[in-house]
Amino acid sequence: MELSALAKTIKEAAYLEGDFVLSSGKRSRYYLDKYLFSTEPRLLKAIAEALSALLPRDFDRLAGVELGAVPLVTAVALRTGKPFVIVRKNAKDYGTGKLFEGRLVKGDRVVLVEDVLTTASQAIQAARRLNEFGAEVVKIIYVIDREEGAADNLAAAGFSAEPVMKKSDLGL
Repeated sequence: MELSALAKTIKEAAYLEGDFVLSSGKRSRYYLDKYLFSTEPRLLKAIAEALSALLPRDFDRLAGVELGAVPLVTAVALRTGKPFVIVRKNAKDYGTGKLFEGRLVKGDRVVLVEDVLTTASQAIQAARRLNEFGAEVVKIIYVIDREEGAADNLAAAGFSAEPVMKKSDLGL
């Protein structure tokens, strides 16, 4: 799907107006509900195609942060055949107590898949956890940049990152 058509479809599916508090803590008059675009198979497939186009040539594994990025990373993994891990926000306090679900090996070159980024603080934290484990985050790809500091914060943290689209592509 062409970018402008994808942007239009995402906006129609996921754009909400109101008074919202974002995960960054910022207030917003609009919200892009990632679950409204990541739970629709036709739209998820188009988003996975667009995310896949941003992948670097050389990497071992994909990663996605629980819970919002899991459908996205799963769809990209199915499209590319690359294995993935789920990055937990906190290690489980039961069972195996893992911070990562799936197989992650020290030295893996990882691409982190994310959904909608405002300041990118959660993406940066997840990427740092992967690096601290011994993996190398080679790129962060994400669906929408709200154009409120995410790109600058990712660059300042030392991560290569690229969105499928920006808020302005949605006409916002």
